[in-house]
Amino acid sequence: MKVLVIGGGGREHALAWKLAQSPRVQRVFVAPGNGGTARDKRLENVPITAPEALADFAEHEKVGLTVVGPEAPLAAGVVDVFRARGLRIFGPSKAAAQLESSKAFAKDFMQRHGIPTALYATFSDAAQAHAHVDKVGAPIVIKADGLAAGKGVVVATSLEEAHQAIDFMLVDNTLGVQHNAGGARVVIEECLQGEEASFIVLVDGHHVLPLASSQDHKRLQDGDLGPNTGGMGAYSPAPVVTPNVHAKAMHEIILPTVAGMAKDGIPFTGFLYAGLMIDANGHPKTLEFNTRMGDPETQPILMRLKSDLLEVLLHATDGTLDQVELQWDRRFALGVVMAAAGYPQAPRKGDAITGLPEDTEDAVVFHAGTALEDGEVRVTGGRVLCVTALGDSARLAQARAYEALRSIQFDGAQYRRDIGHRAIKR
Repeated sequence: MKVLVIGGGGREHALAWKLAQSPRVQRVFVAPGNGGTARDKRLENVPITAPEALADFAEHEKVGLTVVGPEAPLAAGVVDVFRARGLRIFGPSKAAAQLESSKAFAKDFMQRHGIPTALYATFSDAAQAHAHVDKVGAPIVIKADGLAAGKGVVVATSLEEAHQAIDFMLVDNTLGVQHNAGGARVVIEECLQGEEASFIVLVDGHHVLPLASSQDHKRLQDGDLGPNTGGMGAYSPAPVVTPNVHAKAMHEIILPTVAGMAKDGIPFTGFLYAGLMIDANGHPKTLEFNTRMGDPETQPILMRLKSDLLEVLLHATDGTLDQVELQWDRRFALGVVMAAAGYPQAPRKGDAITGLPEDTEDAVVFHAGTALEDGEVRVTGGRVLCVTALGDSARLAQARAYEALRSIQFDGAQYRRDIGHRAIKR
């Protein structure tokens, strides 16, 4: 069977890498792919991004399964285009993808269906938003209502920072937010306290199959300092997701969300990602929904997955996820992101990358913002690589990932040196 993975980041490299391991897979196309997928002989990059053109390609190549990686094609309705042509694709419809593409939609949905989340208010008028912040005070969370590549959230610890974020999102759009219909809006939320974790499941419209738990590091610098990013590293499993937290997340958040979407006439299929805030008593609340796998959480999760991903996704598109049990490597997986100079505000492109190690069974370098040009791998985006490794403990996986990273060189490379510190501390 031929498989198509839509996207060009680290998540898509990991999905293609895992799918290529299935004995039933003849070829994995990645559209548009990156430098890492270009170097892998089992994968083939396809320079297409438009939904109709992707469907044309899938028809022409007789692609048996398409998997959507990033949020932008989902919000653009690529799943609807494929389904209209009778093509098998895993991902949510454009309407269902609003759980991610519109923070306001997601918050209203959670309130309507009694799903635990932070108190919030939505504003399109900057003066009203500023007045609300002055009334409520800091710390407070400002979220752009639209796609912002993981950078549309500001956890403001001061009123000055909150007001600045409102202007960034509503007035200047410095963050490059892709606004929804009706123009720029912000969601302003209470600041929840606790520890974050990523809870990702597969959904076939009715049945839910949880993936291994994971946790990422959003801040740019060691010690969780600096600006928010799309993620500077991740690991799996997340010790904070105890069996009790797992049960609560499923019964209070995931299952009511899937049932609520069906009740609202928008059945959900695809990867559903709930960003959780877990308080000191082990009670999770929903920070946000994503309608795809996380990046960089995908890389360590798929390093641990022993099951055949193709078979799992075929069940997911057939509506038979209740017939699947996932098998996991008992070891810990940890990925460290190497980012470009100037990331996240103004990543520099074009720097040559050298010293990439050969992949092994225990350590793989997944590419994100790279391209292969005349035999050289170069930086093309903010998050460049995710060096991911397995180990018998969090500390061993961490040591192996940083050992694999040591030989990699490019000008201005940024990476944290403490990925996994919470798991090691626990």
